[in-house]
Amino acid sequence: MASEAVSLPAALRAPVLVEGPVTLGGLDDQVLQYPARKPPLAWYIAFAITASILTLGVSLIGYTFYMGIGVWGNNRPVFWAFDIINFVFWVGIGHAGTLISAILFLFRARWRNAIARFAEAMTIFAVMCAGLFPLIHVGRPWLAFWLFPYPNQRALWTNFRSPLLWDVFAVSTYFSVSLMFWYLGLVPDLASLRDRTTSKVRRFLYTVLSLGWRGSATHWQHYEKAYLLLAGLATGLVLSVHSVVSFDFAVSLVPGWHMTIFPPYFVTGAIFAGFAMVVIVLVVVRETMDLKNLITTYHLDVMNKVILAMACLMGYAYVMEGFTAWYSMDEYLHHIFIQYISGTYGWSGWLTISCNVLIPQLLWFRWFRQRYLGMIFVSIAVTVGMWFERFVIIVVSLHQDYLPSSWHIYKPTLVDFGILLGSFGLFFTLVLLFARVLPVIATTEVKTILPGAQPAHGGGHHD
Repeated sequence: MASEAVSLPAALRAPVLVEGPVTLGGLDDQVLQYPARKPPLAWYIAFAITASILTLGVSLIGYTFYMGIGVWGNNRPVFWAFDIINFVFWVGIGHAGTLISAILFLFRARWRNAIARFAEAMTIFAVMCAGLFPLIHVGRPWLAFWLFPYPNQRALWTNFRSPLLWDVFAVSTYFSVSLMFWYLGLVPDLASLRDRTTSKVRRFLYTVLSLGWRGSATHWQHYEKAYLLLAGLATGLVLSVHSVVSFDFAVSLVPGWHMTIFPPYFVTGAIFAGFAMVVIVLVVVRETMDLKNLITTYHLDVMNKVILAMACLMGYAYVMEGFTAWYSMDEYLHHIFIQYISGTYGWSGWLTISCNVLIPQLLWFRWFRQRYLGMIFVSIAVTVGMWFERFVIIVVSLHQDYLPSSWHIYKPTLVDFGILLGSFGLFFTLVLLFARVLPVIATTEVKTILPGAQPAHGGGHHD
């Protein structure tokens, strides 16, 4: 019987992790060329825009320090507003990087190899943006060291029962582990840059940063053990950090906050927002740096599927919030939940539901998962929706207290909006600097998925 070619369904075909003929040396030439060459004009224009926005934000933060936080829209009873909204938002953005680099690494998901480096860097930058807001929220940031427990002559001691103190330890630990994890993955590529550069200054810097890496079997053995250990630590932090952030709300008695669903709800939302931001940035990097053969359509398709799954979980969480409000028979909780969708800020509740649940359903269609216009539209909608979700949780729950005499409408000021915009300027400025100074693709990871390639160090964590 003559053999016939069998066409497998798309779901059963092997994933396309690398497109086109890519060799080991060609991969180095493609990825490591960017830190060595002069940036194009478009990079300078983009950097000028983001740096200008950052300068605006820094100026307004300085104005806040000089005048006091009265220049913000915060009032009684809305003592928490844009500053804490932005803190929770940026901590959430950082979760996708750790999920991609740590959890997917432990599950041996090979599609993460080409995007892990950039996602890890975005984690670092997002946590830096997040840490800015609690610092300026205290009003006197030069006294922020009072938050740390150490013997002192002021006879003051921190309250370990406060979830705000838990935040200090959780976020600082998350940042430290993520930074070490990111830097450890950079070491082999920094050594490659050291060996390729002709500049004495750059060679000296790369020599110091590469920590004497020579690619020996002993080096790879220690590298893989350390990488696996940090991946395990980061995996626990993915689940714990945003759970601790949710305790800021869940352990209080404010109607709309006092819910046991908040830890998994916040973790899901963090992964949701983080993946959306990763998609937005990777699309730009893929086009401007000509990395289509390494960051393939398959990578974008899988990430959009994760966004779709998280959108469904977010919809479930919203339904459970409503069910809890109804089933509890608590009149205060009833009132707050109605305010979410029909009160003064009801428009923000419907915007949240539309952006986080309804619009992502477009990703059921392959066109939206694999075309730039569709995926960027959905990702921007998710980013907007997740910011407004925090707005709804914080502002709507606070603006009408238990007593009607304490009710007050919250109106953000231009300073609030300017500092928010400045945080985006800081984030994208750091992204641009990273893209031009360090390799955005982990070449040692990608080499293991090239057709016919074998890792020089005998496998290990790249299997």
